[in-house]
Amino acid sequence: MRVQSANALGLALLGAALLCGGPAFPQGEQSPTGKATRFEDLSDAQKQQLRDRLRDFKARPQSEQERIRQNLERWRALPPSEKERISKNLIAFQKLKPDEQEHLRAAFHRFHSLDKPQQDELRAQMRAYLTANPEKREQLMENLRRWREMSPERREQFREKMREHRRR
Repeated sequence: MRVQSANALGLALLGAALLCGGPAFPQGEQSPTGKATRFEDLSDAQKQQLRDRLRDFKARPQSEQERIRQNLERWRALPPSEKERISKNLIAFQKLKPDEQEHLRAAFHRFHSLDKPQQDELRAQMRAYLTANPEKREQLMENLRRWREMSPERREQFREKMREHRRR
């Protein structure tokens, strides 16, 4: 639960930073209405939410504020296609059930606990597989969707069936 609330807060801070952190225009250009007008165009509830998020941000340790700022700069430097890909992944993640999100977080942590060459090798293997078998990508996505819809009991039955199949 602590990880989820930290992630939710991180997303909230990112949203606040995106709204008030700077223009969404190329450097050197200002939005047509300007930052102050953009804030004034928000509803009272949105303004209060932004103030609350800013207060939460300022209450964080300086090192964490700096880490968030660096992440925001990295985000701003991404090409639009990469931002869109990340946004879609975030939306898909948020649609998962809490236990599925936790499972995915654990897999993420396991992956990042590997040394760099092992991570690179896994990435290369997955890329090679999907490149060599583009038709299997859709099947893989469909299998993942069906897996997510299964109950935990049904998943365990399926795992047992696969273990039995491997033993043969």
